[in-house]
Amino acid sequence: MGRTTHRGVAHTGTVRRLVPLLLATALLTACTGRTGQLTGTTEGPRQNQVGGLEAGVFRAEDRDPAPSLSGRTLDGTRLDLTSLKGQVVVVNFWAQWCSPCRAEARNLNAVYDQTKALGVAFVGIDIKDDDVAARTFQRTRKVPYPSLVDPDGLLLLKFRGKAPQSPPTTLILDRQGRVAALFPGALTEAQLLAPVQVLAAETA
Repeated sequence: MGRTTHRGVAHTGTVRRLVPLLLATALLTACTGRTGQLTGTTEGPRQNQVGGLEAGVFRAEDRDPAPSLSGRTLDGTRLDLTSLKGQVVVVNFWAQWCSPCRAEARNLNAVYDQTKALGVAFVGIDIKDDDVAARTFQRTRKVPYPSLVDPDGLLLLKFRGKAPQSPPTTLILDRQGRVAALFPGALTEAQLLAPVQVLAAETA
């Protein structure tokens, strides 16, 4: 008694066990300039943490339902992520003023192209940004998927305590709409492709 555990944040040193196969070592950097080391092993499940947050791919039994994410996209249409249930959804929080976001854009495009036929959807969430500059970013980098507009960071705030509150951060939702993976910081193509492929192979 007296021990408090909040799902997604380790308060007692006991955190949820993560899928060992996909916990590759990577140094990830966010726009805050803070860095964290992801550690993992193929010999058995280990916890992975960046800044006290769990990171990596979660076991199916340890996944939380994603909060409601909906609103206006940069192209002016309405999008509700519940409409994508049944697909694996890669959610990338980004901003055009964020240098790591600019660097990883081509990697996200590449993984999108390689996995869209597997029932994988991508959705960006553009936070605290200027719409005109953000649309220019999408056009010049030929981003093929939509981005929700989050001028006040309220959509990202729904993940407070579970994800960094600065871009870039990538979440992957499984086919049941649960948060199946968290990757703070910019990702390489290889770092994103493997977990997306494995989650795409899961049944709904």
